[in-house]
Amino acid sequence: MAAAMLTHTVSAAGRSTGLRALSVSAGRCRNQKVPPRVRKEPVEIPGLEPITYVDRGYYVPWLARPRLTAWRVDWNPQFYHSPPAEEMELYKEEPSYVFNPKCRLLGGVKQALWLTKSKLIQGLPQRILNICEDPAFKFPNHEELVQNVIYNACLWSTTGKEQEREEYCPKLLQGLLHLCRVQNCTYPALSQRSFVENWRLATSWRKESTLYHVRGANGLLMSAKTPFEPLASSSEIEATQQHTLDSLYPLSPAIDLQEVNVYKERNDLGFRTGFPFFHPHTIYLTEPCSTKAKFLPDQLRAKMIMIAFGTAVAKAKDLYGENAKTLPQPIVVQSVSTDGQLFHFLVLQLNTLDLESNDGVKNIVWMDGDQALYDTVAAKATIKRKVVVVPAGLAGFKPETFVKFWAMYLNGAI
Repeated sequence: MAAAMLTHTVSAAGRSTGLRALSVSAGRCRNQKVPPRVRKEPVEIPGLEPITYVDRGYYVPWLARPRLTAWRVDWNPQFYHSPPAEEMELYKEEPSYVFNPKCRLLGGVKQALWLTKSKLIQGLPQRILNICEDPAFKFPNHEELVQNVIYNACLWSTTGKEQEREEYCPKLLQGLLHLCRVQNCTYPALSQRSFVENWRLATSWRKESTLYHVRGANGLLMSAKTPFEPLASSSEIEATQQHTLDSLYPLSPAIDLQEVNVYKERNDLGFRTGFPFFHPHTIYLTEPCSTKAKFLPDQLRAKMIMIAFGTAVAKAKDLYGENAKTLPQPIVVQSVSTDGQLFHFLVLQLNTLDLESNDGVKNIVWMDGDQALYDTVAAKATIKRKVVVVPAGLAGFKPETFVKFWAMYLNGAI
């Protein structure tokens, strides 16, 4: 009797274990992805023509599937299929590398300096610093006006939650530019300028037998009727021959650039013939807030160098020809970028177009980055453990950042 009960208990345990194993296996089967069904290719018999349902116009199970030619609609660009790259007219065996406004250089400023054959000088040129320090060019009542611009961009223009970067960043830049444009009556030369939004740039150059391009629609360009005067003297330009460009090893100089084989070497500054404001003055860039990955400050400064350099190269080729190497007069281009809080200021002087080797005269870049306009701005205070971490309103306002913004705007008009 005891043996029978033991046998029954073991058999019940075995059944429960088996059921548990089946349930686990069934769960695993439910979690596994079913592989897509692969359609078998029809068998072709030489000399026999398969009977298909193409004449009937509907599916018939016992008839073969017809092989129809691809439907082409040449008049509708939605159905256009580009030919292979090897069959295109502009295809070339030698690849080239394109920098567009969405490129985030892994090497940052160091990579941009190597690509543009430039020497970096920390700080702004002395000419701009003199404008900042001269009381005669002081912006009247600028602290209160700039604070109102910040409030309007970040808080006053919404009744709900705090705005996102893609909303308040361009509003802040436009508000600061509006303050500068108000001073046209005080400085008549400021009226000899024009703003071009989403202007397009196309230029190219060779560096160590590799072709590089700068293409795409950029931010806001302020152009003028007269060019900048050179910031560095001839002796300072000759002294750049002793400067050695930093090596990017083990990184490739073309990392994060788009490699293309279908291209055409173009040089277009984006201006039509007869445009009176033909000289680029300052390029205003905002951090591309619409992208998922935010630009790091070093990557944003590298973008400023590449776009300012491409603008200067396009202007130099337009003035002195496509094959010019030594420039009769250097070309100066300014750039200002912001992510809504930090501002970066850049001045680039193009001294040479002999960019294939790392020897000889270098171009000069003055950079003053990471200049905060304010610390925080919030609609409500953030309190943690009865301590105010972020106060309500504007905190940590730094008016000296706008003074540099105003000095670069005023440069060339006095």
